Amino acid sequence: MHLMLVHAEPMNNLWHTCRLMNAKPSIPASQQYAAISQASLKHAQQHYENFPVASILLPKRYRTAVAMIYSFARQADDFADEGELEPTQRLENLQRFRDELELIQAYIQPNTDFFLALQRTIQAHRLPIKPFLDLLDAFSQDVTKTRYANFDEVMDYCRRSANPVGNLLLHLYGQATPEKLMLSDDICSALQLINFYQDIAIDFDKNEGKRRIYLCLDEMRAAGIVESSIANKQVDTTWQTFMQMNTHRAEQLLTRGKPLGMQLPGRLGFELRMIVAGGERIISKLKACNGDIFYHRPQLTKWDWVIILLKALTYR
Repeated sequence: MHLMLVHAEPMNNLWHTCRLMNAKPSIPASQQYAAISQASLKHAQQHYENFPVASILLPKRYRTAVAMIYSFARQADDFADEGELEPTQRLENLQRFRDELELIQAYIQPNTDFFLALQRTIQAHRLPIKPFLDLLDAFSQDVTKTRYANFDEVMDYCRRSANPVGNLLLHLYGQATPEKLMLSDDICSALQLINFYQDIAIDFDKNEGKRRIYLCLDEMRAAGIVESSIANKQVDTTWQTFMQMNTHRAEQLLTRGKPLGMQLPGRLGFELRMIVAGGERIISKLKACNGDIFYHRPQLTKWDWVIILLKALTYR
């Protein structure tokens, strides 16, 4: 397995394949797959952020595949977001991922160890390629687009940045019915919105000169909010009302998708109920800080995970 760190100081946890073009497998395929799968599983479990990834709640037969999906998404997202790379370099890295996916889609052996392992996962579980490509489209957009005119644009981004993960998981679990896919989209989009609101200050301050804002410009104008309010970390009644509106909309979307937690069987359903309960807990913290995400960014504590577990057990 050939893995390397890219820009290791600002991107401590980003790893990707070293041999991007015309490489030959360096070790037997079975050993290579096991090594990369194990590294992906460790990567996922160490960087779950707010929500459990490939946790012990999942049946063991799914954990490696979930970790591979997560690792793909995490690496590609970091290419778009982390470190000091120039935009052209970020887009080139994402294009290399896209090229590898297109080889898999064409039933051709990819050039890199990681994608050889991902190909095996995709083929073993009959996963669609399009959600992976949609993720790359969203991350490429992050490189070039920093403002969103309206909520339709935000939701179009969510459709490609978050919903594909739920889509892939339902296909992995053999549960990808039209109804369940719609409910999954609601949950995934809601969680993406929640993350936006949680990270307003981080997204604005990250990558100096970009100052990315995922709030809707038309709604900001209507509320009388200007970008300097974010730059100055200004929390007044106007901002508080605006944040309450956004938080309520995300909560409604999460609630709309919530029935999926009872439709998935066994531990799959319980895992999802934990994720939804985690989203609900962040929403409660967004409400409690009354818009002051600049100095009181919502984060989950050990006590919060106890509450999340209880909510998942009493889910309705």
